[in-house]
This record gives sequence, structure tokens and C-alpha cells, in this order.
Amino acid sequence: MLGATLLILIGLLALAIPVAAGLGVLGLLLSEIYSQLPLSLAMGEIAWGTSNNFLLVAIPFFVLLGEILLRSGMAERMYNALVLWVPWLPGGLMHSNFAACAMFAATSGSSVATIGTVALGEVEKRGYSERLFLGTIAAGGTLGILIPPSINMIVYGVLTETSIPKLYLAGFIPGLVLASLFSLTVLTICLIRPALGGKPTTTSWTQRIAALPDLIPPLVIFLAVIGSIYAGWATATESAALGVIAAMGIAAAHRRLTLRTLLNAFEGTMRTTTMIMAILLAAYFLNFVITSIGLTGRVNAFITSLGLSKLQLLVVVVAFYFTLGMFMETLSMMVATVPIIAPIMIKAGYDPIWFGIMIIILMELAMITPPVGINLYVVQGLRKKGRIDDVIIGTSPFVLTMMLMLLILSIWPQIALWLPQMAAS
Repeated sequence: MLGATLLILIGLLALAIPVAAGLGVLGLLLSEIYSQLPLSLAMGEIAWGTSNNFLLVAIPFFVLLGEILLRSGMAERMYNALVLWVPWLPGGLMHSNFAACAMFAATSGSSVATIGTVALGEVEKRGYSERLFLGTIAAGGTLGILIPPSINMIVYGVLTETSIPKLYLAGFIPGLVLASLFSLTVLTICLIRPALGGKPTTTSWTQRIAALPDLIPPLVIFLAVIGSIYAGWATATESAALGVIAAMGIAAAHRRLTLRTLLNAFEGTMRTTTMIMAILLAAYFLNFVITSIGLTGRVNAFITSLGLSKLQLLVVVVAFYFTLGMFMETLSMMVATVPIIAPIMIKAGYDPIWFGIMIIILMELAMITPPVGINLYVVQGLRKKGRIDDVIIGTSPFVLTMMLMLLILSIWPQIALWLPQMAAS
């Protein structure tokens, strides 16, 4: 049954069927083949119940927040301010790509399209290795789902009934460590091959200090979103709304909150939210079907029968997600697999918060691994020239960096668990 399910899914994806439609069709096919009851009759109730989840209302708010930051020019000003602080490092602007992605992720939960739009014009101007520069944007863009606030963390929390504020706390240190490892990777490459690091540039302390005010808006939004949660003033959903209010207020103060800006932001938000919710609804129906036909129980029984040790189980799960991530979009992969895998891992003794961070890093890995790595295509789309092979080659060193991060987190789980435990004590 599991083999047939995977074959059908891979076949649907190979036909280039949209992810939401593919998951829905898979659910209907499994229902027709393996169920004696018409499970399709439950689609309406599942769609209503999923759409009614208050936590998921945070998704359009965070998407809108990112749209306002981009269209009001705040993201560009933030990037240009960060650029002034790193020219002395080998690799120069590529380090600011990671810093900007991390900072933008900490305000809106996304970053690759926004930072890529701003940064790509600097490649030829400053003589960087185009492949490596593209790789820094694609890899840095993955930080948006690890550094809170994160839409993927909300989805994981909903699926596993795990505290989202604790997941947010758990993502801080791993996010900063991974961003530092990315920067260290660039530094190492540029020390070995200086020609890849672009032309050295100089800047004065006067210019740096003058640009600091452009870093204040992201900090204010971050405090509005994350600070309101841990102060006990707002839930994750309410904090997202506060972030939107703060972003609109700052944009209005800079006289960038025009009617056109709002309409474009609303349109972009509707498009993205519709895509995400379509995937979620289809994946929830698929989860209902595979549970009803007993596939979840069979997978659990099969894994238990293997008699794997705790470490062996972790290795198998990492290999499973690494392989699956080559062929599936991350959000749909999470919703389709986490309800099956997470209970097995928790039963084996792994902390659900720690495992949530591991899952998020594996999703990050999936975003830059071909042939379906979404960030590869986003960066290539922004670039509008050349072959996608350049992006894939430029990103490959950071795939190894992420694998190193998984190893570090496995050896020292307290990297993720220390802040949640401190908050609980």
C-alpha cells in the first residue's frame, strides 16, 4: 500500500500537476482503491474545519507583512544599510545577503524573493562569482522558515499540537548558527579562491552610522511580532496582525503607503495565501484518507518491526526527508508526512520541539535541492537569464553546510531546547 501511494504521488508530480491538485487526486484515488466507504464525502467538513483554525489566520498576515516591507521600499533600505558593514570580509556583499535574509526572516517569515530582487543587480557591478552569489541568495532565503516568525513552524505546531511560542524560541539559536555557518562557508571559499569574492570596496564610519536608521523599522516590527507573544499580550495570530499594523505605520511615516502599494500588496497576499491554503486543504484530506485506510498504522508497525535504535531511526528519517525533498514542495511534504513521522519519533524519545526544528532544517534543505527545490527556481526567475544549473552549482556548498547543521543539532540538542527550557523555568 505504501509503495503504491508513493508511486502514484511521484507519477502525479511527474505530470506537472499542481501540488494541491496532486495531493487531492491522490487522496481520492486511495479512497477509491482501498476504502469501502466514500471518504470523499468528508472533503467539505475537512475543508471547513481546517479553514476555521485560528492559528492558520496568521499565514495571510505574515504574507501581507512581507509584501508591505518589499513594496514600501523598507527591505531595500535595510539591505543597503547592511551592505555598508561587511565590505572588509572576503566575500563582501555575499555576507550581507545572509544578514539581510536573517533580518527579513525575523520580521516577516520570508526572504528569498525580496532579498534577491534587491541584491541581484550587484553581481556584475562588483565582480562577484555569479554562481556563488546566486547560491547565497537561494540558501539565505531558506532562513525565512527557521528564524521566527515562521509559517512552517505554525503548520508543524498545528499538526503536532506543539506550542508555537516554544517552537519560535527554539528556532532563534539554530537560525543564527546556520546563518553564521553560511557566512563561514563563503569566507572559506573566498579565502581559498579570492577571485570569487568580488572587488574590494571601502566605506566610511560616517556612512555606516548614517544608514543605521534604516535598520530600525525591521527591529520595531520584530519587537511588535515576537515581543507581543512573549509579553503575553498576543497569540501568534494576533502578533502577526500587530506586525502588519507596525509595517503599515512605518510605511505611512515614510510616505510610502500609497493606494497602489496597498493594492499590489493585497493582490500578492491573496495569490500566495490561496496557494498555501489549497495545499493545506488537499493535504489534510490526504491525511484523513491514509489514516482511514490504515496506512498510518501500517507504517508505524513496519518501522517498529525493524527494531532500529534511536540513532538509526533518526538517520532513516533524515534520509527519507532528504530524498522526498528532491521531489516535493516543502509545505505539502510537511502536511503529508509529519502526522505519520512525528508520533514515531516522539515515541522513540525525541523531544517534539527539537524534532520540529530538525524538520524545519530538512525543509530548508529541500528548498535548495534539485529537481524541485523552490528557491532554485525563484532565484533563476529573478535572474531572468542563463541556465538554472548555475544556481544549483552555486547552492551546492550550502547543502553540505545544512547537513553539518543537522549533525550539530543531533549532537547538541540543547542548541534548540535551551531557550524554551529557560522560558518554562
